[in-house]
Amino acid sequence: MILFMEPEASVIVESGVHLTSEQMAELRELAGSRDVPADVALRARIVLWSGEGRRRKDIAELAGVAPLTVDRCKTRYAERGLAGLEEKRRGGPRTQVPPQVRARVIALTRMSPPAESGLSHWSTRTLADHLKRREGISVSWHYVARVWREENLKPHRSGTFT
Repeated sequence: MILFMEPEASVIVESGVHLTSEQMAELRELAGSRDVPADVALRARIVLWSGEGRRRKDIAELAGVAPLTVDRCKTRYAERGLAGLEEKRRGGPRTQVPPQVRARVIALTRMSPPAESGLSHWSTRTLADHLKRREGISVSWHYVARVWREENLKPHRSGTFT
């Protein structure tokens, strides 16, 4: 591979990434900064080392990563620049139950069970079963218990003592 040097002291990385002296300075600053996550600093070092002309195998050994990771870092930097060094944000846990269902659990808990059920108060299991059979809402009794705990609902203690 023949490297052509331009007047601005640029370096071509094996994967086709073109690093100017300005970009190399940015990468050095990023790699040495205490304000960035360690994984971002490592990726900056990987791109920087490859910009200095080190071999892929040597970079992988220095960084303690697989050679494929070296290639991935260089490719991401080539495609997106410094933003490519950031880890993609993974989605958080999805909300399993919509807010309307939570509201329905709270509303039913505050009401007495239907007379035909023969119950004096709801239990977590009977409420979850009622929601599934009568309203087509499938929630676990664990979810009902969690809602009760969070809302400080105690249906077994409601009413008066006779």
